[in-house]
Amino acid sequence: MRQSLFLLMLLSCGSVAARDWSLRDNPALERWFEKRVSHIEKEQSLFRYESLDDWKADRDRLRGELFDMLGLNPLPERTELEVKVTGTLKHKDFVVEKLWIQTLPGLYVTASFYRPHQVDESLPAILYVCGHARMKGPNGTSFGNKTGYQHHGAWFARNGYVCLTIDTLQLGEIEGIHHGTYRHNRWWWNSRGYTPAGVEAWNCIRALDYLESRSEVDSKRIGVTGRSGGGAYSWWIAALDDRISCAVPVAGIATLRNHVIDGCVEGHCDCMFFVNTHQWDYAQVAALMAPRPLLISNSDKDAIFPLDGVVAIHKQVRHIYELYDKRDALGLQITEGPHRDTQELRIHAFRWMNRWLKQDDTLIDKTATKFFEPAELRVFDALPNDQLNTTIDEQFVAAPGPFSQSDQDAINASPQTWAAVTESTLISRSLASLDAKEELKSVVTTTESSETLGPLTKVAFGSEVPLSVIMSHPKNRTSDRPVVLRICNDDEWQSLSESDSQLVQQTRERLSEGRAVAFFCPRGIGSAAWKGDEKKQIQIRRRFQMIGTTLDTMRIRDIQMAQQALQTQIPGNTQVMIEAAGVSGWLSLLAAATGKDSRRTVVSPLNLSGHRDQVPILLNLTRHLRPEELFAVCAARVAITGDIPQSLRRITDSREWQEAFGRR
Repeated sequence: MRQSLFLLMLLSCGSVAARDWSLRDNPALERWFEKRVSHIEKEQSLFRYESLDDWKADRDRLRGELFDMLGLNPLPERTELEVKVTGTLKHKDFVVEKLWIQTLPGLYVTASFYRPHQVDESLPAILYVCGHARMKGPNGTSFGNKTGYQHHGAWFARNGYVCLTIDTLQLGEIEGIHHGTYRHNRWWWNSRGYTPAGVEAWNCIRALDYLESRSEVDSKRIGVTGRSGGGAYSWWIAALDDRISCAVPVAGIATLRNHVIDGCVEGHCDCMFFVNTHQWDYAQVAALMAPRPLLISNSDKDAIFPLDGVVAIHKQVRHIYELYDKRDALGLQITEGPHRDTQELRIHAFRWMNRWLKQDDTLIDKTATKFFEPAELRVFDALPNDQLNTTIDEQFVAAPGPFSQSDQDAINASPQTWAAVTESTLISRSLASLDAKEELKSVVTTTESSETLGPLTKVAFGSEVPLSVIMSHPKNRTSDRPVVLRICNDDEWQSLSESDSQLVQQTRERLSEGRAVAFFCPRGIGSAAWKGDEKKQIQIRRRFQMIGTTLDTMRIRDIQMAQQALQTQIPGNTQVMIEAAGVSGWLSLLAAATGKDSRRTVVSPLNLSGHRDQVPILLNLTRHLRPEELFAVCAARVAITGDIPQSLRRITDSREWQEAFGRR
């Protein structure tokens, strides 16, 4: 009867039923990801630390990078905690307080606080972070995933602990979103530097603040545990906060290779990942727990946290514990079973906490049992009107406000200094994954014919991601005219085969004027599209963010390479005019501004908007720069023609800007 009212889903983010998560239908793409992952594995291996001093010299930097990649740099304001206990449940062995905490004004965390009836001295405390348990009642009412994991809190309270079990953002009583890129096309999360993992980490930090405020808690003996999603959040807080003195993350970590090459990313929502600005593998997260007691716990048939990855991470982290001479403080527990909350996993976690927080090695003689109907543990009778949980992605990571006159005045004071600093921010924070040393490779030229445009030259290039530029030649070329390089989207590429399309008609006019026209589709578009349905395309795109880049970032490199390939076919002094619309216009502008041939390139966007949905997705872009600033820093490097919205030109139209960079 208990489960007849709810759907209990103890999975990570999506179904883990048998499916093909591989990239085998796109072998060139798979090879490219393999190369990128292998590079990160080599660069980030923990075995590079030869001494404890080497590790300690890097530890603070690594922790700072993790804060940054979770959107916690700077940290949100640590406002005074607002807490309210809304009810109490009594069992013969323990008491449960139903409460909410505002970790930020309007950001609510619903929770259960388990404690023995009588507390005569401060006790060890457990922060229990829940996995993805969808607990629903009548009319879709959410009781919070804390109700699905209540048996853990009850066990700790019955065995001499206090335990705070907290709901997560998506599956709490107020239901936010974890599936931004997985399901809702919120790719702008990448640009904002936002991940719900950051909210979960912040809520854990404030939960520790609350535990420290309770008289029952021994603040020197606080452990954290949770499984699946809760395992991941256990990693975040253990790595970030030294108040955690013991940790048992269960089924919450795998390697970058597992996620990208094996495809485990397809079984996870966004809360499982940081924004990988600094191109990490996941052993770094685990190592930041050292030398505190850590038990890495997993089952052997877990499809979304594969055994080989768990063992590989343990091997690297063991090296750091050995540098500390703390081998006994690191454990690896592998039990038989799938991705489930099994009794075997629980018992080992309980034993580890007893050992390190209570110095108790006696056998476990109580099972973890659910004592309450989920509805009994509900905190809210009615959800608060001031809640921000459902829109927290819009404001959690600080970003610049609207461009103002004071901003313009600051730029006018020293345009060249401003441009240099802004360009440095763009390169280091958003385009760091571009390989500036990458050279044009494997250029092959062939002749083709088109029914709509006649003879064409196909210039193929790229040894890892095969791409090609298609060039249509006029009968009588006018040598002083720039060659037009049109960056196509899917619709435009399709229209090239339609004789009455606007693009074909425009191209014919240009050919009649003696001007050559070339067409190019960056990776994933038109002639360079990947196999797979819409869901597969989403998961391919998510792999880019996993390795510390974005699809749009790599398209910038594609456009640069396309321009170089084109210039192998035209006289050396011929200028290239790039045309593109919308997001492709921005990508072309960035490609020209950051490429090797900016002085010979003109960008003529057909439509360059500052709207969020029309600005490219680059890691941390809108976290640091506004569209006006992005446009201006590009305008300092490359000639731009065409109709540009006045809202974007406001910086470059100033007298000071024109004096610094000259009219182009």
